[in-house]
Amino acid sequence: MKKKTHFSCRSCGNLELTPIISFGKTPLANALLTETQLYRKENFYELDLMFCSSCYLVQIAQTIPPKKLFVDYPYFSSYSETTLERARKISSSFIKTQNLNTDSLVVEIGSNDGYLLQYYRLANIQVLGIDPARNIARFAREARGVNTLCEFFSLNLARKLANQGKQADVIHLHNVLAHVKELNEFVDGIWILLKDDGIVVIEVPYIKDILDQLYFDTIYHEHLCYFSLLSLDKLLVKHGLEIVSCKHSMNQGGSLFIVARKKVSNATNRIIQTALSEEEMLGLKSIEVYKNFAGRVENYKIKLKEKLIGIKDQHKQIAGYGASAKGSQLLNYCKIGNSIVDFVVDNIPYKQWKYIPGVRIPIYPPSHLLEVMPDYVLILAWNLADEILSRETKYINRGGRFIIPFPHIQTI
Repeated sequence: MKKKTHFSCRSCGNLELTPIISFGKTPLANALLTETQLYRKENFYELDLMFCSSCYLVQIAQTIPPKKLFVDYPYFSSYSETTLERARKISSSFIKTQNLNTDSLVVEIGSNDGYLLQYYRLANIQVLGIDPARNIARFAREARGVNTLCEFFSLNLARKLANQGKQADVIHLHNVLAHVKELNEFVDGIWILLKDDGIVVIEVPYIKDILDQLYFDTIYHEHLCYFSLLSLDKLLVKHGLEIVSCKHSMNQGGSLFIVARKKVSNATNRIIQTALSEEEMLGLKSIEVYKNFAGRVENYKIKLKEKLIGIKDQHKQIAGYGASAKGSQLLNYCKIGNSIVDFVVDNIPYKQWKYIPGVRIPIYPPSHLLEVMPDYVLILAWNLADEILSRETKYINRGGRFIIPFPHIQTI
């Protein structure tokens, strides 16, 4: 049944949203703790997933102030070779298809450490990154040479840049739109910042993959919204943008990768209409498709914890790999603490020697694996499993084993 909520749908304003699942109270997934902070009380926040039957957007009911989440951020995209190689291919593709040159401007909103824009800059194309994280924006400027504004993107900022003559030929938003509180103002800002013949490249986690593969660990407080093509199309059309291409990407376990432009006519894009019709046939307009999600998540929680406890009962040691936000959510929701997972390793120096929030598991450099040689390693950054496995051949050759939690629990 529909539930009248204390907030309106972030896309269409509907007040009656239908609950899908409650994860209870969890810490902020990226709020890594220092040793000093272990002696302080942590903040935990409700986390409830909802469905809007008017625009089909799946979203969480809570909104944590963005400054609390993003001003000091622990994730650096450049530490993943998989991410860098993908960024290189994406930039190369759009340089060709959009005929970009030295007079062109490419903007990325949520540009992180310059992982993508660096490749445009190396091709002598003007770039502008926009990211609110002070530590990351500084790294992008100093280490990557990427011109980066340390600000939250807003309608006012878009107007300011446009008035300065800084409209973009290409705007990138990779895994950013899900973080946005004021969706409608944000997309209005995109329209203003975009040249009349420019394109916007949008990548978002795909709700169908989350449902099908049970990727509930991607649901945490930073991710306010979870899009289908149906919900994304409704949002963009309302603000004068039209989707011209769409593909399903396996990035992050499953994403929608779309290209949109300013709407130039009322003509129907048959390919996009077919994709929208397919989603409707799959039931993504109806709450019915979401109904068994909560039960499946609870069953998974029991199954994973039983497996890990079974290993510990054999007096084996378990470590984790990847102090990611999704890893934090998985450990906290499944109540897997340091009595089960002894430590976590991560190759981002900013995260090392800190602790996973909530469960308070210590984080070490990857070299710690070979020093300690735990019997099993649970890959928390499972979307990078192939990269991790190829990186840790010494651990594997010495008899170490990995547990990959998604899309199903497997030991290799």
